[in-house]
Amino acid sequence: MTLKPLGDRVLVKPAPKEEKTSTGLYISSGAQEKPQRGEVIAVGAGKFDEKGERIALDVKAGDQVFYGKFGGNEVKIDGEDYLLLRSDDIYAIIED
Repeated sequence: MTLKPLGDRVLVKPAPKEEKTSTGLYISSGAQEKPQRGEVIAVGAGKFDEKGERIALDVKAGDQVFYGKFGGNEVKIDGEDYLLLRSDDIYAIIED
């Protein structure tokens, strides 16, 4: 299945949850925090401004991003978990 976000929506594949601490201890599934980092899979065309002109999004497919902990909606596509976020819920692009 292919999903094409509309407007200013962005489809993100969250990074895997941390299962170990930096010292090697395993974290129980109930104590694992939701990831706030992921990869942009698809983006919408952007929203319209008051003049009717489309505003392009700052992110593109393949970008690694940080997003809000409680933003977006979780969706499952072909058994994989994704987040559908508004572009405003993305705080930063990660550059190496």
